[in-house]
Amino acid sequence: MWNNLGGGVIHDRISIFESNIQFTVHFMILYAFGLVLLFYVFRWFRELKRVPNKCEKFVYITGCDSGFGNLLARHLDKKGFRVVAGCYTEKGEDELKKICTDKLTTLHLDVSDHDNISKAADTIKTLVGQRGLWAVVNNAGVSVPTAPNDWLLIEDFKHMLDVNLYGVIDVTLSVLPLIKRAKGRVVNVASIFGRISPIGGAYCVSKYGVEAFNDSLRRSMAPFGVKVLCIEPGFFKTSVTDSSALQRNFEKMWERLPQDVKDEYGSDYMDRLRLAMREKFEKMADPDLMKVVKCMEHAVAAVHPRTRYSPGWDAKFFWLPLSYMPTFISDAFFLRNAVKPKVSVL
Repeated sequence: MWNNLGGGVIHDRISIFESNIQFTVHFMILYAFGLVLLFYVFRWFRELKRVPNKCEKFVYITGCDSGFGNLLARHLDKKGFRVVAGCYTEKGEDELKKICTDKLTTLHLDVSDHDNISKAADTIKTLVGQRGLWAVVNNAGVSVPTAPNDWLLIEDFKHMLDVNLYGVIDVTLSVLPLIKRAKGRVVNVASIFGRISPIGGAYCVSKYGVEAFNDSLRRSMAPFGVKVLCIEPGFFKTSVTDSSALQRNFEKMWERLPQDVKDEYGSDYMDRLRLAMREKFEKMADPDLMKVVKCMEHAVAAVHPRTRYSPGWDAKFFWLPLSYMPTFISDAFFLRNAVKPKVSVL
């Protein structure tokens, strides 16, 4: 009887101990969830506040002919900012002038031309006066020529780097003294492909470079009260991701290849590539460009902007997590989904 009684007491104590453990685990999970929820609520309220006196703040945006830059120029103009829109074409300038208020100023801007950049900076210096420049948004960029690296020449890399990387640096340096005077912002539009490289050519190279420039500039400008912020969009439907333009680019690159390289890839390679682009690439592009524009506007106008923005569900829940995976996992994913050459050993 005593043995049974003792065994029952031990069993009861074990049950109580197990219940306490379960309660503690559940409490800790709820506590952690509450802390995360509290953090996001706090951040949401903190990020609501916007800078005052928008009508006195000048914002310089590159690449305003179409896409994100065009929408941002119009959006900030409606918000009351003094927008300086850099356009590559006269048509882009004219269309913005028709749509926006007379507070908006347009400039001809080729971000691969240093003299043109310097001339634009002189115009902006006269325009802003002693107030300085509140923000520059480095948005201009190109996505072609893009192809497997063994299809390309060094000139193909130089052209894209001139626009996507050196242009960002050149534009920023040309107006940095004005931004320091205003204790303003530098907003650099990189890409989720500044975190991971699924394609050949200079596009990913240039975006990795923008990320590095952004990080070093953010730290060196912090003592001057200048905020440096990065936008890393996923796939959105713009001229940069236009499937027709990309297909024409691939066809142009293919036509100039020597026959031995074409033989390695196979005569049907371009047909398989076109099919893959129709089935996968076009479906990935998000048509809602305002997801990116709202992040840009927040970077410019919020009292407490974020250091990085990753607009697009694909960026948040696919590309960024994949970029943190071990290399063999990301390699396996890309190789499995790639259009393979005829001579592939995989």
